[in-house]
Amino acid sequence: MAKVLIVEDDPSVRNFTARALTAAGHRIETAEDGLEGLGKIEEAKGAFDLVLSDIRMPAMDGIEMARAASNAFPQLRLLLMTGFADQRERTAELEGTVTGVVDKPFTLAEIRARVGQALAA
Repeated sequence: MAKVLIVEDDPSVRNFTARALTAAGHRIETAEDGLEGLGKIEEAKGAFDLVLSDIRMPAMDGIEMARAASNAFPQLRLLLMTGFADQRERTAELEGTVTGVVDKPFTLAEIRARVGQALAA
């Protein structure tokens, strides 16, 4: 299946999402914030099928990370997630860069479906 990087500062969300996607057959790597996520993307030379990132994080948020990652690797698919409506609005500037925004909290079935849609796009 797909190689997915999950960038999420909340350990419970990160672990839940990683377990859900691993059980669906995906190969998962994780990062605790945007700086670490960008480092992993650069290390892998953009070789992820999808980067699933929270928007609101310390150090570097998901918007900044998505912008930097897509500038370096334009083919990279990005899917963002947030629990804050005002953060969702910030993604408008990334139209064409991200494949969508997943609202938190989400269920196991919802995150699997949204990841599947992003990978199929």
